[in-house]
Amino acid sequence: MTSVSPEAVPPETPFRLNLEQQKKRAKALLRRYRAADEAAQQRFFSHHPKASKVTPADVKLADAQLVLARELGVPSWAKLKQHIAAMDNSLQQIESQSKAVDSDMKTLHVRCGSDIQQVLPMAGFSGEFLEYQDPVCQGPVQKLNDEAYRQDRADFIAAAYGHLVGMSREDIYQDSVAADQRLLSAAENYQRVVLWFEHDTYDQLILIKILSLWAQAKTPAQLQMVSLNHFPGAERFIGLGQLPPEAIHLLWSSRTEVSSQQLALAVDAWDALSSDSPESLLGLMHSPRCQALPYLSRALERHLQELPSLGNGLGLTEQLSLEIIHDQPRTCGQVFRALMLEREPMPWLGDLMFWHILQNLAKADEPLISIERLEDEDWPRFPVELTEAGLAVLAGDRDYLTCGPVERWLGGVCIAPGWPVWRWDNAAQKLSLRV
Repeated sequence: MTSVSPEAVPPETPFRLNLEQQKKRAKALLRRYRAADEAAQQRFFSHHPKASKVTPADVKLADAQLVLARELGVPSWAKLKQHIAAMDNSLQQIESQSKAVDSDMKTLHVRCGSDIQQVLPMAGFSGEFLEYQDPVCQGPVQKLNDEAYRQDRADFIAAAYGHLVGMSREDIYQDSVAADQRLLSAAENYQRVVLWFEHDTYDQLILIKILSLWAQAKTPAQLQMVSLNHFPGAERFIGLGQLPPEAIHLLWSSRTEVSSQQLALAVDAWDALSSDSPESLLGLMHSPRCQALPYLSRALERHLQELPSLGNGLGLTEQLSLEIIHDQPRTCGQVFRALMLEREPMPWLGDLMFWHILQNLAKADEPLISIERLEDEDWPRFPVELTEAGLAVLAGDRDYLTCGPVERWLGGVCIAPGWPVWRWDNAAQKLSLRV
């Protein structure tokens, strides 16, 4: 089997932490804080619970260690040390194990992308892999995952992204048929199926689709899930694809069995997602039942934030993108990076999905942005700027829906100018239907 050494993944990966290095960083932070360094003081105020009650003379190394641990996404220095030790132990286990950690059963690993496909063998796994991709957070969604559903989704995906990934509409359709067939036959072909999913909207909406399919078919003998919303590291956690092999190995022990309550919730959530009214999604979001899938409620809220806002008609991604473009001159790729690493409260977009949103903003009857070219593989390099209409909408002087935007779908909800449109009031967490 494939093993992994520390050199297999670049040592600078922000999710591979070294204890000695963190000790040195904590000492350096303490020195800067005592010297009244403004940046160090801000770090203390952001992460130390008693920062406003202590003076620089009172601060000790343990305080700097606490700040550093919380910056890295761990509640205490002791927990940080435990995490680093666990990661080191996982790496040693990968190197020393004689058989794959999932070799006790014939296993299928399911992921809504290919980001961990190569890492799984490096992390000590030998099971088969299924990439199940259907970005249901964009484009029309129907109630039934049947032939009509696959045809509609193939139409949308081919039009939105197909030319940029070199896939024809027929390729996309056939891939979806094959993925569904392999998923629904998993109970006969595998003893165990493990779902690897994160907390974001992209993952969670595909997760409810997959679970709703199995709720209506035969589920595998062991249906398990690895699910997370953060991982300690020196960079913002966006997805499993960021993690080194020992982190994936470590997460194996956190997997849980998928319950009947989770399957039933997925069915109801999928029905709500495919409805032409988002009211049932809002009700489910606030329901105690939603806790059965711990990250679903927040993902549904983020989904609803993509509806036109009550204020200026922009969805949240559109709003944040225009703000980033307004801040300073950037290319489309730089806007995407700033969105994912700095502004987006719950990163969920792939780059091509983001490009689809930018294209729509530029293709409105009164475009909100100007881009050099709209049909080019080199789109990340193109400068983008706000138009007069974009400035007016961003300032709240215009409503985007009066600018003739391209029709778009959010689940089963159609958003088109000239018709009553569901809008989202984020402050009040309420929906309203208006032109």
